Amino acid sequence: MLNIGLLGAGRIGQVHARAIIAHPGSRLVAISDVVADSAEKLAATVGAEARSSQALLSDPSIDAVLIATSTDTHSDLMEAATAAGKAVLCEKPVDLSLERARACLKAVQATGKSVMIGFNRRFDPNFGALKAALKGGEIGKPELLAITSFDPAPPPVSYVKVSGGLFRDMMIHDFDMANFIMGEAPVSVSAVGSSIVDPAIGAAGDVDTAVVTMTYADGKIAVIKNSRRAVYGYDQRVELLGSEGLLQAQNILENSVVKSTTQGVTGAKPVLFFLERYMPAYKAEWAAFVDAVQSGGPMPVTLADGVAALVMAEAATRSVKTGAPVRLADLTGSRS
Repeated sequence: MLNIGLLGAGRIGQVHARAIIAHPGSRLVAISDVVADSAEKLAATVGAEARSSQALLSDPSIDAVLIATSTDTHSDLMEAATAAGKAVLCEKPVDLSLERARACLKAVQATGKSVMIGFNRRFDPNFGALKAALKGGEIGKPELLAITSFDPAPPPVSYVKVSGGLFRDMMIHDFDMANFIMGEAPVSVSAVGSSIVDPAIGAAGDVDTAVVTMTYADGKIAVIKNSRRAVYGYDQRVELLGSEGLLQAQNILENSVVKSTTQGVTGAKPVLFFLERYMPAYKAEWAAFVDAVQSGGPMPVTLADGVAALVMAEAATRSVKTGAPVRLADLTGSRS
């Protein structure tokens, strides 16, 4: 049984708390949050104890820590937790700064402790089945990947201002999904973006609608489409064309009923929110983390994977500003 400390009691922290207490191999011992009342309320709900982050990290009885705090604290907390001898599962992204993320990777590697980054979509059963089919050779060589990720509505502008931007906050999942499916990073990233959903997002210096095209060393292409507004629901699809066929992972719908009449054929909308869509993935992600810690095996999503996705987000951010493709090799050792 692993004793777990949770850093962060906000919305995503609450999602992770549910996964932790539902797993037979983990026990949620302590919760910390900068808003003490939030930690106390969540702790009371799940039978844990509210503590300061320092008290949580210094407790030798806590085996592992889940970090679900604001992004600008991720690197500091990963370094502190691993230095204290804890295994870590940290929400994405690693950091808002690529330079800081790389420094964190170096510091964590020096401790020898395991860190997993929370790219939960790798654990979605449909995306996993698509990856398995590709790996099994069912469509031959991959040639063109298309990832669609549309939110039902934009977040508050107050969130946008501290999020690091669409590419680091939202599309970071899709960058990692591309790496997961293709099995490698691209060599070049080209991005276009605009603010057409909410002018306030543009005024805050971000985009709410974007398309990224990525090219690979062997000629493969991947395209990612993001929008902060899809009025019909949470649109999450992956399509992969190969030399011998096509793989598609479609949306999860509110129900599977299809009505066919003389007026036409209609069906349900996609589920509205990410919790409905990905709660099974969060549970599978936590189970994979527990298995890795207990077995001493490798983490299924590493800190290096998190840095790799952040490199792509940085490249996309620069491409939007310059209007030119950005080679990932040119970001080696860059400052951000």
